[in-house]
Amino acid sequence: MSTTPDRRILIAEAALDLIAREGLRALTHRAVDRDLDLPAGSSSYYFRSRGALLDAAVRRLAQNSRDAFTRSGLEAPERTDDVDASARAVATTLDEMLLRRRRDLLVRYALAVDPTIDPELHALLATGLFSRDAATTLMAAHRSTQPATAAADFVGLVEGLVADRLIGARSRDGIRAGTADSVEQLARSIAVFLRGLPTESTGTRPI
Repeated sequence: MSTTPDRRILIAEAALDLIAREGLRALTHRAVDRDLDLPAGSSSYYFRSRGALLDAAVRRLAQNSRDAFTRSGLEAPERTDDVDASARAVATTLDEMLLRRRRDLLVRYALAVDPTIDPELHALLATGLFSRDAATTLMAAHRSTQPATAAADFVGLVEGLVADRLIGARSRDGIRAGTADSVEQLARSIAVFLRGLPTESTGTRPI
């Protein structure tokens, strides 16, 4: 049985580790081979150019996000008026991201602002972490009158919450991911947003 898919994943993951640790400039085939303790030239056998290696890393990053979202159970929420339950579910997913996927978050931000990144890869970075389609489904579940517009606003909110906790002022507040305080802090802003949604039946805010 071929082991090529596994080796490709290992190389892509090693590339992500390298970027998170040393920055994009450090990404080379030689560095990846060294980190994986592979013979020289191994990673270039699978990914011929540095651009191909970077492409593999970004696509692996996007796949990690899709897999994590599937595990979260947020893909198909039922229609609901329970704002607090939804806020906590989303906050728990964000908290898990901050706890388990700090590396992926750091790589994403580092690459997204790099002017040398290919536009196609930048599009993956811009949309691969938080899904507007999934957010639209969530907004519809809360009976939003404009679920697509609300979803775009919601993605902007959660982007800001995660960035603030990772690299912003709240990164200095001492709140650790994986704790009840972390989930509660994230859930507060999400609940405020969801309570502010005009509903399709009344056009008013839910109580």
